[in-house]
Amino acid sequence: MSEDTRQIRIAAALLTDARQRLLLVRKRGTAWFMQPGGKIEPGEGPFDALTRELREELGLTASLEAARHCGRFAAPAANEPGFTVDAELYALRLDGKPAPAAEIAEIAWLEPNTASTLPLAPLTRDHALPLWRSMLTEISR
Repeated sequence: MSEDTRQIRIAAALLTDARQRLLLVRKRGTAWFMQPGGKIEPGEGPFDALTRELREELGLTASLEAARHCGRFAAPAANEPGFTVDAELYALRLDGKPAPAAEIAEIAWLEPNTASTLPLAPLTRDHALPLWRSMLTEISR
């Protein structure tokens, strides 16, 4: 298997509410909490994939005009050993109340300035949380 086929292209959201809490989800069949989002289908753009995933998994809508592209990041896949996720991350303010659906088993809110005791996916732990904390620092200035 080539290096490219061991990568999973995803789009994910740093989704915060009015209190600056960060929304995480746990999908069925895993212990790992991660950003809402999912795989980018063939012919689909990253933000289109994220919009679809947020609608399917949480009943939320997303607007590209309200989103901030945070960058592209790679990390070991939490649920597929030997694979890497290649993720486009977007920061969005929550508009509406998330309603877990599809494969979402549980949601959790991380509070600003509070350490997480949740089991976190590598992308969340290594990239999303540092980005979120950096955004909180920018807001507080």
